[in-house]
Amino acid sequence: MPRNAVPERFFRGKQVLITGGMGFIGSNLALRLVRCGARVTLVDSMIPDYGGNLFNIRPVRNRVQVNFSDVRDEVTMNYLVRDAHILFNLAGQVSHIDSMKDPATDLEINTKSQLSILEACRKNNPGLKIVFSSTRQIYGKPAYLPVDEDHPLHPTDVNGINKMAGEWYHVLYHNVHGLKTVCLRLTNTFGPRLLMKHNRQGFIGWFMRQVIEGKEIRIFGDGQQLRDLNYIDDVVDALLISACDDALTGGIFNLGNAPPISLKGIADLLIDLNGSGSCKLVPFPEEIRNIDIGSYYSSYEKFARATGWRPRISYRTGLLRMLGYYRKFRHHYWS
Repeated sequence: MPRNAVPERFFRGKQVLITGGMGFIGSNLALRLVRCGARVTLVDSMIPDYGGNLFNIRPVRNRVQVNFSDVRDEVTMNYLVRDAHILFNLAGQVSHIDSMKDPATDLEINTKSQLSILEACRKNNPGLKIVFSSTRQIYGKPAYLPVDEDHPLHPTDVNGINKMAGEWYHVLYHNVHGLKTVCLRLTNTFGPRLLMKHNRQGFIGWFMRQVIEGKEIRIFGDGQQLRDLNYIDDVVDALLISACDDALTGGIFNLGNAPPISLKGIADLLIDLNGSGSCKLVPFPEEIRNIDIGSYYSSYEKFARATGWRPRISYRTGLLRMLGYYRKFRHHYWS
């Protein structure tokens, strides 16, 4: 969908609350909303290793409100949702490996906190619009490709189960309490402001860090596993459209891209764009093999038919932009 098709005037003067607002998607969304004239409040607990980074909002630091709070804090959420017109609910623990090592924390953040947020909305501001960022991970290992919204849900790890529960609480609160929720099941999202400290939140950032540092990219398995990627600007477009369009209320929609690309293809493309680098195929570590889903890519046709949205940014263009960003600002993200 063309950028100018997003009704940016809709957000002018709106009170917008973003949970996980200092993270990758939340900060990019905040930058765009500020340009639209929205009054933006960011909520983030800044838990180490989860992706919150003050540098992410440097261009708009004096034009947004920042609340360093945990979404598990019911008192704080009761206060923060009161005057909001729109809530972009992006907070979450996204590491599949971490969820298996510390399932209780994942449960707290991805499930229990979602109930607290929805209860805060129901009690204090039942008329606000809620856009929830769900994940492709809830589908588990695909029974068929591309995966559409009718595909069975059988997550392969604790994170997927808890994210699935958080999503369905949003559906339930729409069906029973009339809250205006929309759930977007995101696929692999990439671009500037992605966490780069470690490799536990997806492969794209780690592949890029290895290339920039002149290290070898290590790919588990045969490298032919397929993925679809969405550049962050396309995801922000989808989030904004979801907040504007009341016809989407109560819905669940995949995002995605076509054609898919193999992990080896992504590594090769990064090496080509960087002008140097190497990659090596290695066996799966045991803790990753047991939760690996093989090839995955989504059908986003349901959302495209409903809104006209389609990805605009190619893998090559998006990765080139990302390379440029981290070459310039790596010292704000490496540690």
